[in-house]
Amino acid sequence: MILGLIIGNSRLHWGCFQNNTLFKTWETPHLQQPIPNQQLPTHLFPEDIAQSLPKEVWIYLVSVVTPQTKLWENYPHKTVVTLNDIPLDNLYSTLGTDRALCAYGAGETYGYPVLVIDGGTALTYTAVGEQHNFLGGGILPGFGLQLKALAQQTDALPEIGLPDRLPALWATSTKDAIASGIIHTTITGIYNYVTAWREQYSDGVVVLTGGDAILLHSYLKQKYSALAEKMIIDQTLMFQGLANLME
Repeated sequence: MILGLIIGNSRLHWGCFQNNTLFKTWETPHLQQPIPNQQLPTHLFPEDIAQSLPKEVWIYLVSVVTPQTKLWENYPHKTVVTLNDIPLDNLYSTLGTDRALCAYGAGETYGYPVLVIDGGTALTYTAVGEQHNFLGGGILPGFGLQLKALAQQTDALPEIGLPDRLPALWATSTKDAIASGIIHTTITGIYNYVTAWREQYSDGVVVLTGGDAILLHSYLKQKYSALAEKMIIDQTLMFQGLANLME
């Protein structure tokens, strides 16, 4: 048994591998205390995993949150995956390891060239060419950050939840106007990026991942159905990337 741990901006993402094959994923909150030298706390794992944990479990760790990474520094049975470990060309030094690993996992699973749209805390675009070369991308606040920014940085605007259905473009209440502005602007941005990608790579793969992937795809289907039909949803891309690194 080998564990993959992706330390994201809002929570911990876990994957359990046997024979380099991913067979279970789950999520837990960020840690509050350092991990002990040897034994992993069982509360981090689903019951079936906790019952079968060996005394020494090897972890492949990917992190974009330095304080959380430090809580693992005394745990000896780990490989910390860095940008230098990702076998893609033309990566710039400050590119997030999570973005590079997602793109690598997508390319190895679905083929190159590939565009990955990650709907997480940040919404990111990462493009990789036919020769496994990083082409570029973009970063903007994800749904949650946009909602919190309006609620926390203004006096009159509330924090809302997003509807399941695509809201009307022209809203007639404050809550609906927030939903309309955030959702329509975000998915129109995705449409523009994907359209530009298709113009350059007509057969290029587009993969949606991240916590908001399913919601984003639902909105896209309602407004840009032809575009959405050609997208793949896969929320395990980073773990697929780890599996390939293990091999």
